[in-house]
Amino acid sequence: MRLAFILIWLLFWSGWSLAWTGKVVAVHDGDTLSALQRGRAIKLRLNAIDAPELHQPFGQQSRESLSSLCYGKFASIESEARDKYDRVVAHVRCGGLDVNAEQIRRGMAWHYAKYSDNAQLQGLESEARTRRRGLWSSGKPEPPWDYRHKDDPKTQGSELSRRVPISRRCGSKRHCGQMETCGEAIYYLRRCGETGLDANGDGLPCESLCRP
Repeated sequence: MRLAFILIWLLFWSGWSLAWTGKVVAVHDGDTLSALQRGRAIKLRLNAIDAPELHQPFGQQSRESLSSLCYGKFASIESEARDKYDRVVAHVRCGGLDVNAEQIRRGMAWHYAKYSDNAQLQGLESEARTRRRGLWSSGKPEPPWDYRHKDDPKTQGSELSRRVPISRRCGSKRHCGQMETCGEAIYYLRRCGETGLDANGDGLPCESLCRP
């Protein structure tokens, strides 16, 4: 009994609840959003799916899809773990709809089979692929895990600078007013370390461009 009380107390004060409800206040991409828990924005990574990166084909559409499902709504969240970026890995429902599964059904994300053996999600991906929904309309879309691997300087070295469009290489831009697109702002934040673009520290730069 004493041990159970200690565990409950630790969960409460650490801000970690296995099941909770919070309003979605930001959608970062097709598999990541933020919801309020006791007044604090918690970044959530949807479990068992992997959406295209924002710079990839259908990256923006995937983000818009997730936004249409959840932004401004109250979400039911089942927290499962934390990843290496300190995001809560979670199963999310918005309006009673299983958002993880719906993104795959719409063809806006892959079943992340490396970390999940969920047969239902695999079936939804196969259906979306057969019906050529979303990203599957483009023939053979590049999985985001392959895209990230190519974008890793540790694996590509100088190849990274050749693959990134000139307009997105690190240059003299420092302010949101100098950014032309949300994708460019994200690149300067994440690849060039221009933290001043993220004024409120929520991981989303230049909200006039990137906020749905």
